Amino acid sequence: MPSALSQLAADLDAGRITSLQLTEQALARIADPAGEGARVFTSVYADQARAAARASDTLRAAGLRRSPLEGVPVSVKDLFDVAGETTLAGSVVLRGKPVASAHAEVVQKLIKAGAIIIGKTNMTEFAYSGLGINPHYGTPQNQWERGVEGGRIPGGSSSGAAISVTDGMAFAAVGSDTGGSVRIPSALNGLTGFKPTAARVSMEGVLPLSAYLDSIGPLAASVECCAIMDAVLAGETYRPLPAHPLRGLRLLAPTNVVLDGMDESVAKAYRAALSRLTQAGAVVAEEEVPAFNSLAAINSKGGFTAAEAYAWHRALIAENAAGYDQRVVSRILRGKDMSAADLLDVLHARSPWIAQVEAQLAGYDALVMPTVPIIAPRIAELLASDDAYYGANGKILRNPTLINFLDGCAVSLPCHAEGSAPVGLSLAAPGGQDRRLLSIALAVEGLLAS
Repeated sequence: MPSALSQLAADLDAGRITSLQLTEQALARIADPAGEGARVFTSVYADQARAAARASDTLRAAGLRRSPLEGVPVSVKDLFDVAGETTLAGSVVLRGKPVASAHAEVVQKLIKAGAIIIGKTNMTEFAYSGLGINPHYGTPQNQWERGVEGGRIPGGSSSGAAISVTDGMAFAAVGSDTGGSVRIPSALNGLTGFKPTAARVSMEGVLPLSAYLDSIGPLAASVECCAIMDAVLAGETYRPLPAHPLRGLRLLAPTNVVLDGMDESVAKAYRAALSRLTQAGAVVAEEEVPAFNSLAAINSKGGFTAAEAYAWHRALIAENAAGYDQRVVSRILRGKDMSAADLLDVLHARSPWIAQVEAQLAGYDALVMPTVPIIAPRIAELLASDDAYYGANGKILRNPTLINFLDGCAVSLPCHAEGSAPVGLSLAAPGGQDRRLLSIALAVEGLLAS
């Protein structure tokens, strides 16, 4: 598992390692033919990364450090513009399209903070699935049971982002989250993932999926690492987080929707986590959240994502539908059958839905639930069957999507026993409570790790 960013910063400050050495280590892991690098990265910036690392080492030697990310190799998802390149978003249909004239704002902020951009990571084509399968560039394998019967899915859509961190090809990653695409791969790979309130991080220079739901967040080794990354992405100065007291912490654990179809591994880890929280003095109230029952009906025709994706892709589909991942394009095409009235129905339903959930949450500090209800399925099983693919995709996206529709913030924490299949515990809150939620997550992380 990767080193924590604060420990890396201390090692760099003390001269125990240099940015160039970290960068060479990351590049060696990416290039290792026995590793996942070829499936994890769609672009590798070896020369630029080495040059940036040398510059960072020079600045540090002069006593200058731009942020806690100074000199640390990080990866960015293949949704973010990098000047001089065409942003492919895990596709082949955008090859030959115009190149980006400038870096995405989040890439600019990372560079300004002194981070070393090691490369762009693979993803589900156009971010439109929670599984991480990509027929064009390959599917990175989950670390758990890697190589066994063809391996297990990494989760998506930020698939390469997660594996870049688990395999030490980067020390943190930036992904996007429209329906769980940061939290799902974090949960399935034993990482920590943070989905901030959508408006917190700029989408400028990011290929969109849904303007109503898209958000940008980090995947990393810990809550502190995610908080450091989030501060940089939001253009803030990082301030160390206090851990929220666990005694008296009020958590709402929904009993409807989010537990449906939960497998034995997730159920065991989730129940154990709730038990530990209660023993530590937290108040865990298990009750129904009625609004959750209605979201599937609100989105029954495809919701914001299908409508917005079809609007963005329709000309490209007309030009080259065969070039798409057929399981992705079939979902995008659901938007073709949505009328303006259908989209307005979703838009008009959202505000009262959010108000209903927030009213129920008013007496609590956070929601707690499984990030996803199942462990990572085997890649081969999903490739072999459309029913298995769509069934797993719907189940894996279901819980995280609730928080995107809420316009909330959420953290996924590892909560499984060592040596068992990775399972994520989700803590979530209404929009704008990002820092408070991270403080709660820091305390819960400490409890689960003890």
